[in-house]
Amino acid sequence: MPKYAHDTIVPFKESGLSKKQQVANMFDKIAFRYDFLNHFLSAGIDVTWRKKAIKQLKSIHPQTVLDVATGTGDVAILTYKILHPKKITGIDISEGMLEVGRSKVEKLGLENEIELLNGDSESINFPDASFDAVTVAFGVRNFENLEKGLKEMLRVLKPGGKLVILEFSKPKQIAFKGVYNLYMKIIAPGIGNMVAKNKDAYQYLNESVQKFPEGKEFIEILKKSGYKNTYFESLTLEICSIYCGSK
Repeated sequence: MPKYAHDTIVPFKESGLSKKQQVANMFDKIAFRYDFLNHFLSAGIDVTWRKKAIKQLKSIHPQTVLDVATGTGDVAILTYKILHPKKITGIDISEGMLEVGRSKVEKLGLENEIELLNGDSESINFPDASFDAVTVAFGVRNFENLEKGLKEMLRVLKPGGKLVILEFSKPKQIAFKGVYNLYMKIIAPGIGNMVAKNKDAYQYLNESVQKFPEGKEFIEILKKSGYKNTYFESLTLEICSIYCGSK
């Protein structure tokens, strides 16, 4: 399968580990500050992005949902609050992030509705056609093999099921582009270093966003991976995009 530029971007350039192992280690290290930094660095607008992405599923009324790269479970929890499916399963390769997510689920008393498991997006441990919907928020950029992950998610979708991806993109407006680049290259890593003691994670964020195929290019990759009825929508001056496709 072809490699895309972002597939080769890793958090720790001197490490001999695979991208997958490096990403898991990185998230283990920042898990304790991940939610705070997400909301702080985006001025809270990341919650609005997540809600808008989840609402793309309203028309199909999913009863079983898989949240890939679930992290601390924000999308899984919001999906339950907005759509009330019978069962949401979240998978992630970072046990540190999952521990934070499980404590959030427990506090809300949603252990019967939401289950967070250690799992790999490129080798999903569920049979074919297991879920009505699959969601991924800010996770596909971290896949070691993008097409492999997309095809695995298609495999576990039921016919008529829908994939919703939320991912960072790059603003095109000249006036805003300079401010955005300064923020992503210098300010975000600086804050990440100060708050989570981990500058590498937020430098990796910027580098992987810069290399990620976005907009129409990503829609073509979705089509190539077997998805139908694909579309995308840019949010907040094109900082972020929602991508959808069906089986």
